[in-house]
Amino acid sequence: MLSILQHKKILLGVTGSIAAYKSALLVRLLIKAGAEVQVVMTRAAKDFITPLTLSTLSKRQVLSSFIDDDKGSWNNHVELGLWADAIVIAPATAHTLSKCANGICEDLLTAIYLSARCPVFFAPAMDLDMYLHGSTVENMQKLQRFGNSFMDAEHGELASGLIGTGRMAEPEHIVAQLEKHFSTIPSLVGKKILITAGPTQEAIDPVRYISNHSTGKMGFAIAGAFSFAGADVTVISGPTAQPTPNAGIKVVAVRSAQEMYEATEKHFGEADVVILSAAVADYTPAYPADRKIKKKESHFNIELTKTVDIAATLGRQKKEGQIMVGFALETDNELENALGKLKSKNLDLIVLNSLNDKGAGFAHDTNKITVIEANGAQHSFDLKSKTEVAQDILQLVAGKLH
Repeated sequence: MLSILQHKKILLGVTGSIAAYKSALLVRLLIKAGAEVQVVMTRAAKDFITPLTLSTLSKRQVLSSFIDDDKGSWNNHVELGLWADAIVIAPATAHTLSKCANGICEDLLTAIYLSARCPVFFAPAMDLDMYLHGSTVENMQKLQRFGNSFMDAEHGELASGLIGTGRMAEPEHIVAQLEKHFSTIPSLVGKKILITAGPTQEAIDPVRYISNHSTGKMGFAIAGAFSFAGADVTVISGPTAQPTPNAGIKVVAVRSAQEMYEATEKHFGEADVVILSAAVADYTPAYPADRKIKKKESHFNIELTKTVDIAATLGRQKKEGQIMVGFALETDNELENALGKLKSKNLDLIVLNSLNDKGAGFAHDTNKITVIEANGAQHSFDLKSKTEVAQDILQLVAGKLH
């Protein structure tokens, strides 16, 4: 599965804090995501974790001084600053924050920082009183004014035994923030994206229901892609076990097709983009029982009635400038059926996938799609992970936003 961090060059600065032990996991996660990692340690950092550990994990020699005594060569701080796509200083001690904020250039790491042209992220780590001290707060504010970003310290038990804010952000959170940074698309920043995902369940009685095989994987992958790109994402989700890919995503849980329609309509008016990826039931029991139906007759009939066609109903309400994306999962006459839905439901794009394609459709981690625009343009893609498919959909939608 292709990661947003694939081939990204990350320079990791490690400074003298007990939180330096987390740097090992951070390096491992970055390498696993496909990034190239160059670790630069301060002299004090070596008291907490060995260069050997970090060089083994990063598969690169750890740098800490201007002169490499073993090789008799110079570690060029300017070249290192230009090499990096991003610099992450984690942990960032109060001492290091002060040096960077005030231009005190006394080691390789601070020299690289002052030479860098790429984004710089600080992940502070210190005791709570140090973190809240006016001088620390002022230094962090100054660094932000210089255009740097912070991966905020987290709340919990500190090395002193006190409980409070000052813990270095967890490595997983740091990686997620880097992914968000590299995923951001200017045309999507602040845009409101409404996504439906998963199946619906139509009650027969309090025990049984009619549903389908949708897992919500595709819808939540799309939600993650748009959220990381900077959009404000709301997901109307039927019953699913899918984790929310980003804490910033708002999830509204529903069960039936009627509930999904009502929740989607509620948020529709404020949405810039609406992506209807849920597998909504076309029919629902007309008279669901309020008690469990006992097994008696050899044949049993259920009267069904049509559910609201969410795409068609919202398509009639679509405002100028709103973008609507529908999905068509087909088994026969795939292209013809998709084109019919595109037109009848007033969509801007429709994502066609076929159960005849191996690895596509429900429950798979992969999908194979063709995206058709209202103007007739078609974009066909090979079988990919649903994360990659979400990126393809993201790029097509972003191209329509101004």
